[in-house]
Amino acid sequence: MKKLMVIGIGAGNPDYITVQAVKALNRVDVFFLMDKGQSKDQLIDLRREICDRYITDHAHRFVEAHSPERERGEVDYTSSVEALNLAKQSTFERLINDELSDDQCGGFLVWGDPALYDSTIRILQAILASGRCVFEFEVIPGITSVQALAAQHKVPLNNIGRSIEITTGRRLAAGQVSDADNLVVMLDAQDAYQQVADRETQIYWGAYLGTPDELLISGRLEDVADEIERVRKAAREAHGWIMDTYLLRKP
Repeated sequence: MKKLMVIGIGAGNPDYITVQAVKALNRVDVFFLMDKGQSKDQLIDLRREICDRYITDHAHRFVEAHSPERERGEVDYTSSVEALNLAKQSTFERLINDELSDDQCGGFLVWGDPALYDSTIRILQAILASGRCVFEFEVIPGITSVQALAAQHKVPLNNIGRSIEITTGRRLAAGQVSDADNLVVMLDAQDAYQQVADRETQIYWGAYLGTPDELLISGRLEDVADEIERVRKAAREAHGWIMDTYLLRKP
């Protein structure tokens, strides 16, 4: 039977790879690399670098495929995500059916951890439920940008006995958050931290975590929010994309 490995490769630093991930890499015959456009070529390059560094004596090959993009603009967010995942499902099905023989193992290298804000597990489960592909798959956890953020700022994610929540910039901008004392925000394209009313809130912000382009800023929102917005804008213009995460902590 065909086998798949969904391998968390960490948040950008090849040293974030776990021993379990190294063992999994050395079982994979075909790596599926999802191409997200020229501006994100370095994400593909990092995946190849990780394989070159950690695969010792196992023959393997790479298959690249275009990664569908979510429709932007004035569209329903939930519907656009569902359409995106259906398009990805079709692509994954083609790759598994056409590029993998019954006795081979395929691999998806997932940025960060496959269980946190990534669709690969969900898509593979949907493919199995459809009955159009038959395979087994394993999930290998990885170091997330959330863990890397806390490590680089040398802070714990929570205070003793206090609550913590992980959410998105979209939800923060809409006020759809709990009363958590510590709020980790991911996927923020709107500078939603600027809308936090209490400007004494502490923010620990990081972008391109684990990579040579890593950026770190921390302080009270009153003092650093505008700086973060300027740095984010400049970084996005320079690289063509940005991946950032931040922790908001109540005073």
